[in-house]
Amino acid sequence: MQEAHGFPVRRAAPWVRLYERCAFALALAVFGAGGLLYTAAGPILYLLLPRRVGSALGQRVMMALFRFFVGLLQRLGLARCDLRALDALRDGPPVIIAPNHPTYLDALLIVSRLPNVVCIMKADVLDNVFLGGGAKLAGYIPADAPKEMIRAAAAALAAGRHVLFFPEGTRTARAPVNPLRSGFAAIARRAQAPVQAVIIEAGSEYMRKGWPLLRMPSFPLRYRVRLGARFAPRADAHGLVAALEAHYRRELGAGGGGGA
Repeated sequence: MQEAHGFPVRRAAPWVRLYERCAFALALAVFGAGGLLYTAAGPILYLLLPRRVGSALGQRVMMALFRFFVGLLQRLGLARCDLRALDALRDGPPVIIAPNHPTYLDALLIVSRLPNVVCIMKADVLDNVFLGGGAKLAGYIPADAPKEMIRAAAAALAAGRHVLFFPEGTRTARAPVNPLRSGFAAIARRAQAPVQAVIIEAGSEYMRKGWPLLRMPSFPLRYRVRLGARFAPRADAHGLVAALEAHYRRELGAGGGGGA
């Protein structure tokens, strides 16, 4: 038995490894099929439904799709996820959800617990063939035009939605966190909305920065999410950025949550 990022990691027997490969391929195929169907239906619903109705429906379908995938991974024995802390945000007032970003799966994990989240994502992620149409229906916001991003995020918060923003901008390259970007602080200042720090602890190297797409991980994948501090908006955006980064570093420590 070995340990990685504070979680025990076992060496699987060959027959177990064969099962894991087959089960993981099945899970990815199911997720891919669901994503393609949603991407195909999303643009049609976007045209047919009033924008507010369509975005609310899109966000709930995203939650359902991601929750089903996380549940499937757990039922197959491929993942162990403790995401219960996020449930405290479900019926709460709108906030900017600001997690650290150890893996490519972080948005999926968070959205799987919350039905009314607008994600701010890179344009290439929003154009993904598996999720692009659904993301547009859900009102997800591209990050490549900062002024429009800030305006759209503030409007989503005013409409009672949570806004999911990854302040690192990309997956963590060096533990515990990358230097933070200031977009979340600008949104908080414009919308006068609080920033909720979320701490993601990933016990696997899977889908971290630099992980080859087709490399199989060790199973089970382990993820734990907990709520950090909540920060009030500030006129001084740089001060808020510095405060959140210091909070991440205290909560994650020298080796937690990051990875290369």
